[in-house]
Amino acid sequence: MAHSGTARTLKSWLLVSPLTAILGLFLLVPVVVIVMVSFWGSSAYSYYPAFIFENYEFLFTSQVTLSVYLKTLTFTFITWALCLAIGFTVAYFLAFHIHSLTWQISLFLLCTIPFWTSNIIRMISWIPFLGRNGIANNTLQQWGWTDEPLDWLLFSDFAVILAFVHLFTLFMIVPIFNTMMRIDRSLIEAARDAGASSRQILQHVIVPLTKPGIMIGSIFVVTLVMGDFITVRFMSGGQSASVGRMISNEIGLLQYPAASASAVVLLLTVLLMVAAMLRMVDIRKEL
Repeated sequence: MAHSGTARTLKSWLLVSPLTAILGLFLLVPVVVIVMVSFWGSSAYSYYPAFIFENYEFLFTSQVTLSVYLKTLTFTFITWALCLAIGFTVAYFLAFHIHSLTWQISLFLLCTIPFWTSNIIRMISWIPFLGRNGIANNTLQQWGWTDEPLDWLLFSDFAVILAFVHLFTLFMIVPIFNTMMRIDRSLIEAARDAGASSRQILQHVIVPLTKPGIMIGSIFVVTLVMGDFITVRFMSGGQSASVGRMISNEIGLLQYPAASASAVVLLLTVLLMVAAMLRMVDIRKEL
């Protein structure tokens, strides 16, 4: 019996060893290299192996870095809140107000149409719409709502958040909709028979049972927004910054040690945020 158990254990390790090797090669090794380089020194024209803390000291003492992180966290929170509101509403409508499976699938596929093109195309498509002489401003002036074009529609924080919501809302809709479709409808009928109102059913039955899907969608949205740099660059017109863009600029200037330190701090920040979300719900029930 002991020999059989040992054989099964060995067989299990052999089965997972290819996946472990792939994860180690393409995930752990790059992270280790980035952590090592983050302690290197640099000059105006080069960088060299060392073990110093100057890169981290600059990050934690620079007011610019603090403002960039606050701006990134602001983008993340607002985008998450809007994506959650839109995603929950759309998923709730599809799951509980559309009773035909054919229509559910059709409307769900309709939500995925924007994802048939690349993120860059979907993001840039907002520029002619929001521009000073774009469709939005022309329409507002024709309706008499404004006397002159609104400059804050494009190349502003508003444009950045709008693009983020457009790009990432589906990542919130899918897990919430999937979770809602798994809810036993008899629980809702029992709550209704007990005299619960629609608001009470939503608050005490549907929302608690949908928490795993909400957490999965939140993890997607938070990680994508925190690591994004191209959306902020294009939609703000260079007037806003994010941690991802800061790292991109440092790489462009060949400041690899500083970029590595920024990447490590960003990774730890995202991991802490994800860990906090995972403590709120047992996400394994959804998986």
